[in-house]
Amino acid sequence: MNLNADVGEGAGEDESILACVDSANVACGVHAGSLSITIATAWRCRKLGVEVGAHPGYDDRAGFGRVERSLSGDEIEALVAFQVAGLAAIVPLAYVKPHGALYHRCQRDAAAADALARVAQAYGVGLVGQPGFEIQAAADRAGIPAYREGFADRLMLPDGSLAPRGQSGAVLNPEVAAEQAVSLARSGRYDTICIHGDTKGAAQVAEAVRRALRDAGIETTPLTR
Repeated sequence: MNLNADVGEGAGEDESILACVDSANVACGVHAGSLSITIATAWRCRKLGVEVGAHPGYDDRAGFGRVERSLSGDEIEALVAFQVAGLAAIVPLAYVKPHGALYHRCQRDAAAADALARVAQAYGVGLVGQPGFEIQAAADRAGIPAYREGFADRLMLPDGSLAPRGQSGAVLNPEVAAEQAVSLARSGRYDTICIHGDTKGAAQVAEAVRRALRDAGIETTPLTR
């Protein structure tokens, strides 16, 4: 099993989170954070031996990349390519995982997912997405690795998608997140489990999840090694 986290968004807990995870979805300075934060985070990952994935998002700082922008497939491809290229110039990349509204758009929109896959294919890396949705299908069509993702800190609906953040109980506390992570790891349906780095108390969640997986005898490793 792999444990990943969204980082580089300027949320303030990255240092503690990176001590707990195998892979880091590093924001590319567009939906949040800054170019200097992206660079520093990527370098920190390299120093710690944490695998780096690109975490591109919509150009929407006001909405933290969580508002749908209704871009065309070509516009999505250009936006993602711009962000991935910048991060790839700093450190080697292991995969691409979009952020927020772009992630959810690509999960349900085959054309958007194919645009995402073309960028990942150009860099010889795979995609991270929830099983049974379009990101996984696009990776298969492109002949690149598809890594199945579950979420430790969010309420997951029966189809595997995430409950809306505004819904009561959608964001899980550290204890519940740790229990869910172990359940996801034991299910055999997932390759990686995510922790959102911008959630309040994210470092506590990361520590609780790491400890619970270890206590359950579940080894965690980078996705691509």
